[in-house]
Amino acid sequence: MNAPRVMRYQSADELSEGVAHRLAHNIVMMQQNQPRVDLCLTGGRIANQIYGRLGNASECGQVDPEKLHVWWGDDRFVPAGDPDRNSLQSLLQLSKAFHLDPANTHVMPAADGRADPDEAAYSYAEEVGDTIFDICLLGMGPDGHVASLFPGHPAFVPETSQIAVGVDDAPKPPPQRISLTLPVINRSRRIWFLVSGGEKAEAVSRVFAGDQSLPATLVHGTEETCWMTDPDAAGGLPRYNCSL
Repeated sequence: MNAPRVMRYQSADELSEGVAHRLAHNIVMMQQNQPRVDLCLTGGRIANQIYGRLGNASECGQVDPEKLHVWWGDDRFVPAGDPDRNSLQSLLQLSKAFHLDPANTHVMPAADGRADPDEAAYSYAEEVGDTIFDICLLGMGPDGHVASLFPGHPAFVPETSQIAVGVDDAPKPPPQRISLTLPVINRSRRIWFLVSGGEKAEAVSRVFAGDQSLPATLVHGTEETCWMTDPDAAGGLPRYNCSL
């Protein structure tokens, strides 16, 4: 397993701008050497800021939409047009940066198309299959949750053969969600954590202290695991753990 790397940006704004350029650059470079790129997106404030700034990256004009497949690590089980949908928020920002091929855009099923989160998760699992994400973007909550895998919740099973799970009674609203499982996240080549804000600092410290009760502690990519933070989120880490 590769050791996690921490990249501490000087502010949340610098994080958003820097990761946007880094993401566009990596997509373009990978597209030059492989037939397709699979990118798994996350929701949340800092992630949407990054998507919104992709248009500032000069490399965006070189992205080939036919070779880019976009997925989501989790979503809220609400109607398709609900503004709480991670995919709706993400696509609104991404559409400002570059065109996405609808055939390659894999959104999770919405509540007005499936009976319950379990059925929706099963459908998404069929679509994901054996896909391996080249880059998987993840946020982390103050409780150390990733995607919609919450510590102590029945849906969080570190070792499972399931690809996606339905989540009921989530501790964070809305209560019904769909999430990829930890084994599917961990088969990603590159994991990029996007973490901003002082309310995340304690959880970040616990992750790097090896607290196995937090889902985020158990996440790692097969080639790279990188934590991209602002100073507030990384405030509890020794300076030698942080580099740019």
